[in-house]
Amino acid sequence: MTAAPETETETETETQNRHQDQASARPRTTLPPAVRATAPGGEPRRSVSQVRATDVYALAGAAGAALALTWLLFARLLPFDGAVGFVVVAYALFLGLYALLVSFDEDGPAVADRIAAAVVRSLGALLLSVLVFVVSYTLWEGRRALPHLNFFTEDMRLAGPLEPLSTGGIKHAIAGTLIEITIALIVTVPVGLVCAVFLNEVPGRFARFVRTIVEAMTALPSIVAGLFVYATVILTLGFPESGFAAGLALSVMMLPIIIRASDVVLRLVPGTLREAAYAMGTSRWRTVWHVVLPTARSGLATAVILGTARGIGETSPVLITAGFGAEFNANAFSDPMVSLPLAALKLVESPEPNMIARGFGAAATLLVVVLALFVVARSIGGRGPGQLTRRQQHRRVLASRKDARRFGARTHQGPGGGPAATSPPAAGRLARVLRSALGALFVRRGSVGAGRAVPRAPYGALRPRISLRKSAQDPRSSL
Repeated sequence: MTAAPETETETETETQNRHQDQASARPRTTLPPAVRATAPGGEPRRSVSQVRATDVYALAGAAGAALALTWLLFARLLPFDGAVGFVVVAYALFLGLYALLVSFDEDGPAVADRIAAAVVRSLGALLLSVLVFVVSYTLWEGRRALPHLNFFTEDMRLAGPLEPLSTGGIKHAIAGTLIEITIALIVTVPVGLVCAVFLNEVPGRFARFVRTIVEAMTALPSIVAGLFVYATVILTLGFPESGFAAGLALSVMMLPIIIRASDVVLRLVPGTLREAAYAMGTSRWRTVWHVVLPTARSGLATAVILGTARGIGETSPVLITAGFGAEFNANAFSDPMVSLPLAALKLVESPEPNMIARGFGAAATLLVVVLALFVVARSIGGRGPGQLTRRQQHRRVLASRKDARRFGARTHQGPGGGPAATSPPAAGRLARVLRSALGALFVRRGSVGAGRAVPRAPYGALRPRISLRKSAQDPRSSL
């Protein structure tokens, strides 16, 4: 009678032990099999890299085969000679072989695209290599004169063709360049900016005519500008050959560059800024002075620096109008004045090695000056229209707070210093209208033609000067 329960108990115990052994034998975590990533449509994901191994192999193979075939043609098969011919034939063979190798993997449009990309990149590399060669050659040839301190602190008054490099320098040329370019900037900066503002703010037939003349003057040969100043200033007006005449000739060359660049920059100023200023009752000249020009300040500075870099390297206008001398001259209205390009030209014409070294040293100094100007223009022009530095933002915030206090004081005072005649509800509406109008000036706006958003300008970045006396007297003006 008692054996049956014991047997059932033993059977249940064995069943539980067996289930526990099976559970311990199975893995607790089941990982899915590794599957290659696929696109949503079920296709394998394609690589979006710009460079592929087949492209590199085709490029390297075409270059190697082109060099080998060109050497075989020039050295063994044909009576060709010369480095220029070797490079031209090798480049033509490279393009043909590269198109052949790419056609094995791609279709017709892809082959044409690869050939066009190869041509464009090779031309860019060629231009860069030429620029590097010119700068390197100039610095290398002037290496003998540049280490001497007297080269920058003395003139050529006591230095003859056979004098060593420890005597004489280009002090007179550096001073002449600075004086002439200063005169040119005094003439071109106000005239160029005013002309650019006229082209943007006063459209019409005459504005289109002026823009056409400016674009034509951009390609004006420098010798024509020199002859024009020589005929009008020196022959007609009786001025001597001097730095003043050379500065006028340089201004003729710089003026179209500054006008054209400033015109492009002023076109980038958003029209909503002008509309907001006009909506507040501001006149056109106040809008230009307080809204348009501050917004495009960095671009206008870049335009002026680019024009300066153009004028500082001109030689033929200075050669005709300034004359040549070996002594230091700080008077721009009498006696010849030498610039760095003219000094480099005259020194290189001498057959003496020391004079040639001085000429290349002057050219290297000119290269450094022009490079510094372009670097400054690039750094200033990197900011978009309306973007301010931290210091400018701080000054604008302080000015905005000052204007807010002034507006508040005028709201609570009448024209004669007494209490305002405007009722409190009208004053509140006036304050709301002013806040909304000022806020419209600093909304986030898109940069024209760039496809990107310009950062929001701080409150008070633009400071319109508007009198509230009429608004305080007439409640209708606050609606």
